[in-house]
Amino acid sequence: MSDSKQPAAPPGTMHLPRTFSAILVYSRPVLVFGGMICALSIMWQQNPVVYTIGVSLLLLSMTFDLVDGWFAARFRPDAPLAHLADRLLDKLVYSIIFPVIAVGMMWRLLVMMPDYSKGQLLHAMFVLLLCVVVLIRDNFAAFMRGFAVRQGIEPSLSEYNRLRTMVAAPVSALLYAYAFYVPEGPSSWLYTQFSWLANFPLQGLFFVEILFLVINLGSIAGYCRKYGTFCLDELCLGDQLLRRRILAVFPNALTVMNALMGLLAVFFAYQGRIREAYLMIIGAATFDKLDGALARRLGLTEPLPEEVAERRVNLGGLMDDFADAVSFCIVPGWIFYICLRDLAPDSFTTLPVGLVAILYSLLGLGRLVYFTLDKQPIPGFFKGLPTPAGAMLVLAPLIVFSQAAGDSSPWLSLWGYFSFGLMIFTALLMNCYFIHYLHMGRYMSRNPWLTRLALVALMTVVTPWFGLVCLAFMGLYVVSPLVTWRIDPAEAARESRQTDS
Repeated sequence: MSDSKQPAAPPGTMHLPRTFSAILVYSRPVLVFGGMICALSIMWQQNPVVYTIGVSLLLLSMTFDLVDGWFAARFRPDAPLAHLADRLLDKLVYSIIFPVIAVGMMWRLLVMMPDYSKGQLLHAMFVLLLCVVVLIRDNFAAFMRGFAVRQGIEPSLSEYNRLRTMVAAPVSALLYAYAFYVPEGPSSWLYTQFSWLANFPLQGLFFVEILFLVINLGSIAGYCRKYGTFCLDELCLGDQLLRRRILAVFPNALTVMNALMGLLAVFFAYQGRIREAYLMIIGAATFDKLDGALARRLGLTEPLPEEVAERRVNLGGLMDDFADAVSFCIVPGWIFYICLRDLAPDSFTTLPVGLVAILYSLLGLGRLVYFTLDKQPIPGFFKGLPTPAGAMLVLAPLIVFSQAAGDSSPWLSLWGYFSFGLMIFTALLMNCYFIHYLHMGRYMSRNPWLTRLALVALMTVVTPWFGLVCLAFMGLYVVSPLVTWRIDPAEAARESRQTDS
């Protein structure tokens, strides 16, 4: 085998690819700035040709963002400050385009669609929230990376950060094409394709935006998990009370999201979209599970040594009780009243719908009070049906009821009377404290197969059988004490502690 070296490439052979790599990397802010200028022109003159140019610039910037990393690694592998330049350019690009998109959504709503619906208004508000979260994430990431460098820690990309980098440019291009759409443009192939993006279904946009929001929040959580301990040690200077107050922000934020999901469920119910309202209640139950788990994981549920002798009101506990009262007691009764009074106003005038809605809310609040004051809880179990399960149980048949009302089905009366009786039954079952229900959140964490089954059931949201599937799923939980009474509470407590740790 010859050990002779391969002939070196002639000087200047790699010059052109390296120059092209630099163009790919550094031209993105110029393209995005051009897109902003086009957006301003569109809002002023509503020119479809300018709209086509603006979307083309955004798509070109997106393409450069997807391929510049490969070109830089291939032709400029040892470029100084390459990673820093890429991050700075990303921050510059997103600082331009996402505020422009937020303004564009409001412009489309007020100028191009003056007869907008409540769903379109909600979408514009959600895009504004998404843009704020994107900018917060970028500034937070820059702060945490700078802190890691000062501590001598080499910053590294997590999976959420890589995923966020991959999807941010396509999402921004899609939202730009939707926000600044000008109808009746030229008969060109480009304009036809952009018109398809601009008329993307609203539910599809919500799905993309919620996924992107989760990715950004996951990226923030990843930075907190990786560098949060070092950051708190430096900020708090050994003050454990200050450290606890800072950490309490995170579970309290999840608690606020719990209450917000409940209010959004009422918003959807007033539009007759009970299926979406049910999904909001599932989201509220998810946040209700996460806030407690996160508080235990951060050590916020145990008092400090100097606080053991003192009896203090726990703000996090009060917020959690308030959020549960809103999402799982008041909101289900409210939605029940909306359905039987607004969706079928002439069919159930003789039923005391308002009285039953108030009864359910009061008994649910009583259940929460008992849960808070109970001095002898059973580890891993609830005494009586928990309020999140009760909310998901009583709202499941209302999905089918709303479908029957929309289709003028002869089954409308049957589902109305069934929902009426189920409200009373569930309100009483929540206060039957001698019946012990398994803590499903922790049980699903220990049994991934059950989590997968729940996800499969959730996927039926796109079918007309979603309400029946949810009703069957919750019905199984109602009768589950016939099986789970054999589980040893001590064993359940031990497994719960292992799950939390």
